[in-house]
Amino acid sequence: MGARFLGRRFACTVGRGGVVPPGAKREGDGATPAGVHRIVGMLYRADRLPRPADWALPIGPGDLWSDDDADPAYNHMTRAPHGFSHERLRRADPMYDLVLITDWNWPDAVPGRGSAIFVHQWRRPLRRTAGCVAFARADLHWIARRVVPGTRLIVQG
Repeated sequence: MGARFLGRRFACTVGRGGVVPPGAKREGDGATPAGVHRIVGMLYRADRLPRPADWALPIGPGDLWSDDDADPAYNHMTRAPHGFSHERLRRADPMYDLVLITDWNWPDAVPGRGSAIFVHQWRRPLRRTAGCVAFARADLHWIARRVVPGTRLIVQG
């Protein structure tokens, strides 16, 4: 897989379930939805790296992302304690040290249609994700310093 941004090419990976049409995306399927997605937020670990952009928000110890379609906060950031299924944004590994948030199924989330299509650092080169788009750390940081809210992420299937 590959990506282009500002005239450069980058290696990237997508979900282990492959790229699927937007209407076929379901929570937990490991797929990346095809289509044009907008970058709507940027989160970072302030204890691990400098602020990558003036609009980036720090990830706090209790920050979570809801992935439970029964949760009124489904596909939104929330805080611990939280009584629904969720993903911790502050991880021990560096995968979410820098996260670009897309507008997939956001802000008006349809339950079960899939949550948290992020752009983040890959675990290791070319390892598939749970549905997100992932880059090498250096490439992700280069991109993050140059994106603005509304930048398009085009996923072709």
